[in-house]
Amino acid sequence: MASTSTTQQIDISKLSLPQLAQLKQQLEQELSVFQDSIQTLKIALNKFSESGECLEKIGPDSEGKTILVPLTSSMYVPGSLTDVNNVIIDIGTGYYAQKDVEGGKDYFKRKVQFVNEQIEKINMLGVEKSKFHEAITMLMEMKVQQQLQAQKAASS
Repeated sequence: MASTSTTQQIDISKLSLPQLAQLKQQLEQELSVFQDSIQTLKIALNKFSESGECLEKIGPDSEGKTILVPLTSSMYVPGSLTDVNNVIIDIGTGYYAQKDVEGGKDYFKRKVQFVNEQIEKINMLGVEKSKFHEAITMLMEMKVQQQLQAQKAASS
């Protein structure tokens, strides 16, 4: 069974100043959420890019080399590479997967592409919301000017 949702279109020029102010505030909150989301996605994008770059440095000549292994975000211990053909990657929420180096590179490449697409989608939504925000701001200014003119005319 398909659900149908009805979308109402409202002529914003018919809204009162308090309604426009409320709509403007709601848009500002949405724009803030978009900005926060983009920042979070950019952090993830950097981590995926760095991971992919690290895999680019692993080759047959890396076997036996000493590396620093992270125990926490700020504590590392020395270790050595014993298997340069396979890596274990963090795929999120505490799950890890073993992949060959090329599979790992491909995984991070796909993740970078996916995150970039999400950032682009949010940016497009943000641009639309910003334009709507500007239109509401201009309409509010016009209505305030109309009210001031009406008050001047009534007092004359």
